[in-house]
Amino acid sequence: MSTSVTAVSQIRAERPAFRWSPYINEARFDLLKMLRLPMYSVASIAFPVMFYVLFGVVFGKQGGEGPQVARYLLASYGAFGVIGASLFGFGVGVAVERGQGWLQVKRASPMPPAAYFIAKLFTCMVFSVVIVLLLVAIGITAGGVHLTFIQGATLVTVLVLGSVPFCALGLAIAYFAGPNSAPAIVNLLYLPISFCSGLWLPINMLPKILQKVAPALPPYHLGQLALMALGFGHGTVAGHVMGLVGSAAIGLGLAWLGFQRDEHKTYG
Repeated sequence: MSTSVTAVSQIRAERPAFRWSPYINEARFDLLKMLRLPMYSVASIAFPVMFYVLFGVVFGKQGGEGPQVARYLLASYGAFGVIGASLFGFGVGVAVERGQGWLQVKRASPMPPAAYFIAKLFTCMVFSVVIVLLLVAIGITAGGVHLTFIQGATLVTVLVLGSVPFCALGLAIAYFAGPNSAPAIVNLLYLPISFCSGLWLPINMLPKILQKVAPALPPYHLGQLALMALGFGHGTVAGHVMGLVGSAAIGLGLAWLGFQRDEHKTYG
């Protein structure tokens, strides 16, 4: 009995300890890489900021209810920006590196396989934080928006955590799209579903048919959760969370199918 206990203890002692350094290094280098790509870094931040300044601040003041408009659109354009950073970060970034054969190189290295995807998720979340904080700063300084610390923190938390399902959907796109077609496919999905989900205009201003379609679209649920953080929104928190969880499950399931397809093509 004592011999077997000693053997188990020896095996555990010889087992390599978990190391954080591969995850930290991969996340750091991936973030630096994306910061040096203006097509991603500038566009991901500039588009939601530009739209919010134009529609939330400038046009909002012309209607006589500037602070309320700016407050409402702060949540919806925050969701719009986070979704864009996630879909392009995963959908285009992974598709390009997959097409270049970079994923095979990563697999041949001693780096843990999960480190690559965790690094991508980290990068998308960092950009999401930057986008939301910029919009909050613009809303407070130029749009006359008044937020408590709790409301601001809740909005940032909801939007950053809400980026995860769209990272999963982007990963699904990356495994089925080529490096050249991925940007077009992401744009063809991203812009229409954002509009139809009420992220550009309040949902009650959309045509009746779109109001019925919107709850089936993932951006609608993130937008409503963000709006609830600022005192707007429809439905229940649980219902919207389940909608996002279901979207994440679908995205991961499709990504897994795409991964298995690649494995079969590469290794037979």
